[in-house]
Order: sequence, then structure tokens, then C-alpha cells
Amino acid sequence: MTSTANLTTATDPTLERAWEVLESVPDPEIPVVSIRELGILRDVRRAADGVLEVVITPTYSGCPAMSQIAEDVEHALEVAKLAPYRVATVLAPAWTTDWMSADAREKLRAYGIAPPTGNCGGETPQPPATPREKVIRFVPKALPAPACPRCGSAHTERLAQFGSTACKALYRCLDCREPFDYFKPY
Repeated sequence: MTSTANLTTATDPTLERAWEVLESVPDPEIPVVSIRELGILRDVRRAADGVLEVVITPTYSGCPAMSQIAEDVEHALEVAKLAPYRVATVLAPAWTTDWMSADAREKLRAYGIAPPTGNCGGETPQPPATPREKVIRFVPKALPAPACPRCGSAHTERLAQFGSTACKALYRCLDCREPFDYFKPY
């Protein structure tokens, strides 16, 4: 059972089984971590009509892997004979790297991807400049360079804002000279 699962999971064996089955659904772009570990799998619940509903949230709004993730969820539920079900993609609240489990971060590192540092993009809310101003502005905090996932050195440099996918940046370690992806904090 996970913190995302609600109390009805304890009394509904179908929900409990669905959580277990979906634990094995890997992220199609990073197959060493599950969608649950990444925080993409937000909830498994009974909808008002009694149908099993699986809620997923993309890592960013244009994530091209979402249709594949939904298909993989459907396949896993079919194989486990957990029909009827539906998969719902929910955009709010927006996904954040804070939803990644500690295991996911370690698996990313072992796979050669530097896990995100900081939280929620490392942004600090700034109060309005005047009492009439209603907008809260977010000012990016300077985050330390990510450590190399291969040698652990913090002596790294960013080569490109985007890496193998839009949610990653391309870095290079200045000690071991190896390039690596850094999973950007959101």
C-alpha cells in the first residue's frame, strides 16, 4: 500500500491488487523505474459508477510517453483480469519531482541519470511588490550543479538545457569526462 492509496484500499482487494499490478509498469523512457516510483501513478480508486479508475499525471504537459503509459496500464490491468477499468489523465495538480520516491532517485543514479536536486524546480515564491499586485512571482533559486551519476563528482557543467527528453538536461562531468542526463526538478 502507498501513501497515495486511500483507506478503501485496505477493504477493497481489487484496489490493493491493482496497486500491486501497476507497481510493475515501467516508465517507457526510463525502464528501470516504475510509473508508481516516479509519481506518475497518482491514484487507483473506485469511481462513482463502480469502475476501477487509474489516475496518471504526466511529468510535463507535452510528455509524448503518456499514451504509451496509458496503454501499458491498460495491458497490465487486462492481464491481471481487473476489468472494467478506465485510465484518466489528470493535469492538476501538475506533476513535480517531489513525487519521486527515494528508490526512483537511486535507480536513476544507478542507470546513469542524475536525479533531480532541490524541490519543485527550486523556486521560491516572492511576495507581491505592491499591495494591489495579486500575482505571486517565482524566482528560480540557484541550484548546485548535479553530481555525476558515474563517479559522484560535483565538478560538472551543463551542455544543453534539453537532454534525451525534454524533462532532462545534458551535462558533462569535468572529472571523468562522461556526459550524462540530469532529470530537471519541476
